[in-house]
Amino acid sequence: MSCATARTITLAGLLGHLVDVEVDVSQGLVGTNLVGRPDAAINEARERCRTAIKNAGLTWPATRRVTILLSPADLPKRGSQVDLAIAVGVLAATGQVPPALLDGTVFLGEVGLTGQLRPLPAALPLVMSAARSGVRRVVVPQSQAAEASLVPGIEVFGLRSLQQVVAWLQGTEVPDAAPVAPQAGARLLQWRGDDRLAHLDLADLDGMLEERLALEVAAAGGHHLLLTGPKGAGKTSLAERLPGLLPDLTVDESLEVTAIRSLDRTLGPDGGLVTRPPYAAPHHRSSLVSVIGGGSGIARPGEISKAHCGVVMLDEFPLFARDVLDALRQPLESGEVTIARGEEVATFPAQALFVLACNPCACGNYAASVALDQCICSEQTRREYRRRLTGPAIDRIDITREVLPVASLSSGPLDPVPEDSATVRARVTEARGRQAARYADLPWRLNAQVPAARLRDTWPLPEVGQVVVDSAVRSGALTRRGTVRVHRLAWTLADLAGRAVPIRADVEVALRLRTGARLDSWMVGRAS
Repeated sequence: MSCATARTITLAGLLGHLVDVEVDVSQGLVGTNLVGRPDAAINEARERCRTAIKNAGLTWPATRRVTILLSPADLPKRGSQVDLAIAVGVLAATGQVPPALLDGTVFLGEVGLTGQLRPLPAALPLVMSAARSGVRRVVVPQSQAAEASLVPGIEVFGLRSLQQVVAWLQGTEVPDAAPVAPQAGARLLQWRGDDRLAHLDLADLDGMLEERLALEVAAAGGHHLLLTGPKGAGKTSLAERLPGLLPDLTVDESLEVTAIRSLDRTLGPDGGLVTRPPYAAPHHRSSLVSVIGGGSGIARPGEISKAHCGVVMLDEFPLFARDVLDALRQPLESGEVTIARGEEVATFPAQALFVLACNPCACGNYAASVALDQCICSEQTRREYRRRLTGPAIDRIDITREVLPVASLSSGPLDPVPEDSATVRARVTEARGRQAARYADLPWRLNAQVPAARLRDTWPLPEVGQVVVDSAVRSGALTRRGTVRVHRLAWTLADLAGRAVPIRADVEVALRLRTGARLDSWMVGRAS
């Protein structure tokens, strides 16, 4: 038989496509033709596979015409993971491997000139795509078998060389081969990084009772948060402790976050499932590509996608470039980011909890009191700085809090025994469990993700609570978009309190959290 088909996967962002590698060996003008919109890496696979097959002691059809079609033909194909499928397809088309043995298997791996398999980037999302396409058997380089095995319901075979793949297909004894080298690009230097956050606890902070409640509500319902206040007031300290209030990732969330790291080549050769919510804090001078995603060649996820299911801290928010601020509208609203370039459209998840922090002015020393005001900014500078705090991105924030230095707080005494993060995390976990039960078999996980129309129709506010919202709209204190935010916050407050439905008090607290108004003393202790 002169025709055979092997299967592989190609990625467009995090969207995987099953590709049939159809190989035909026939009489005609001698040569190897590769069609089906391959990129440069796949075009070079002709030479890699030909040399690998010869050096592995197998036969390349050097006197025949070889045609390799990557189907579907109109889909752009990228990545050297196609190598193994091309090599196996040629061997099956020339009768060296029975073509029927290729059925039901996806082949992933780059082939070296000696026939050695080399690791590939994004192994986890490639295998996840194969599973969602109905394939239940995958061949990968041996060093990435553990990563591929994270996908449930998939039978993974980790092999080291083309010779081992052929022997495995034929059912003969698998020869020995040198171990597959791990991926290049391992971190050369070690520093504390995310581990630093593991040692931060809410118990370290004195006072800040209102801010603690805002953090707990944000963590429980996935609500975006804006913290304003003078420098040194504790905005960054609050944001860095927010990941510690989040429960461990679910199995589905772990797979999603791990797949993004695999795609970005930051998972590491010995990395398993990511189980804790990630944290990202890009600098305000970061570019649009680094924050949102993109880049030349294959589109890569940005910082906001790497923090999917976790926390994104945007300190000095007004100092970010205008194009970054404008691009944040989509992830803040829909929890995903779409990058379109020519024929390529890549969509990455970005369902993170955003914390935006800013000073009252560019220098950070402005105060409403003349006695305390030490601002050196011109009026034009202050006006431009504040103008960025009224844009469309800010309107998509659920909770607004002004963080004042503890010494200037006058709303009540300091908390005599500050709660630690573990205590608050337990309440957040219970509240998220109630949301999971309420939204079971629905495409949402948290209150902040439920569309406005569905929230209004299926989980409306009680009449006494709706009166509070309508009154705020009539007075101009709340926009129509703001009413949706208040509605979601009220449900989160009810979940934290263990109530089946929100009460009027929940709506009143939610309204103040949304508008940034100070909370009364009875409101501050509600969650605890």
